[in-house]
Amino acid sequence: YSLKLFHSVDFEIESSIDFQLNIKLMCQKQQVAPDASDCYLTFHKLTLHLQGDKQPGWLKQLFTDFISFTLKLVLKREVCKEINAVAQTLTNYIIGLAANFVRDKDIIVDISLASDPVIKANYIETHHKGIVLYKNTSSVLSDSVFSPSLLTETRMLYFWLSEHSLSSLAAAAFLDGQLVLSLRGEKLQELFEMESTEAQQKAVQRIFQGASYNDSVAKVWSLTQPQISLQPEGTVVRSLVAVEVSILLAGEEPLVTLYMEKEVTVTVQATYAEKKLILQAVDSSIEIKVFKCTADPSGEDPSIQSFLQNMILVAGIPEVTSSIGSALTSLMNSKRLNLFDIINPEIIPRKGYVIVQLDFGFPSHLLLNFLEKSF
Repeated sequence: YSLKLFHSVDFEIESSIDFQLNIKLMCQKQQVAPDASDCYLTFHKLTLHLQGDKQPGWLKQLFTDFISFTLKLVLKREVCKEINAVAQTLTNYIIGLAANFVRDKDIIVDISLASDPVIKANYIETHHKGIVLYKNTSSVLSDSVFSPSLLTETRMLYFWLSEHSLSSLAAAAFLDGQLVLSLRGEKLQELFEMESTEAQQKAVQRIFQGASYNDSVAKVWSLTQPQISLQPEGTVVRSLVAVEVSILLAGEEPLVTLYMEKEVTVTVQATYAEKKLILQAVDSSIEIKVFKCTADPSGEDPSIQSFLQNMILVAGIPEVTSSIGSALTSLMNSKRLNLFDIINPEIIPRKGYVIVQLDFGFPSHLLLNFLEKSF
């Protein structure tokens, strides 16, 4: 014979606890890591009562005292241990998000630490390598002219990016064939019909030879790696750019009616608002190097030349700049930046570097997502 007894016991708990947690930051495996091992849990009171029994007999009291003592030991040992483990896991999760944020297919940015972090009473300062890796090539580590002492302590988070890092990213995007834009239909119409004048209408008719915008395409691409210079007035970008307008013929090769190569210099100012990166061209100039146009074979027709020059400066460069901003916004949103609360961000260009300063919030749904994946 065997006899099995099962009994469910319900407790009421009275407790008074002091909890102290001192989190230290340290450099570990070329990344910043928290150390939450300095943790104290002190029980001033932890009393268990059998539910509904405030004055138990000596046997019940002995039983509840034993459970109380055991619970104190377990909680002291396990709570601090688990807090430290959660802190480490959350750090790895955030670092993983950051590493994925600076990766786009074959373009990777090495954000490992370039030196030990500087830990102050009110902030932590870290210097990251920022080396751009593209396939079998990589940029070189370059010192920034920026000094963190130039920053205030009024915002939660500051980034500073060197001119060299941005130039390396632009070079990788160029090598990856990403600096290409095609326009047709309504976008093409907006570009070529920025002003409704008789001269404009005649120039468009000659360039497109009567074809509709839906049957035509304009392609813009960079012929050389963009050169980037960071200045207080904005980011100055220089590049040799090609523009080609083609008419799409059914069953035939596209007919190229316009081809230009031009040296473009544009100053761009950047803002981030409503979860969008907005790039605005505030100053620009062009110098045409190559010009081929069926409407102006000699390249000396002032009406065609004036129209194209004005169209590129007034509509073309702003359209390309805006498209780059939209593409970067889509890329950042694919990395889930739009899920975070970015509060009052400022992008401040300086000579040789740019500062991004902001406050931010870690939304509760992201924290829940982290906990669900980790535990």
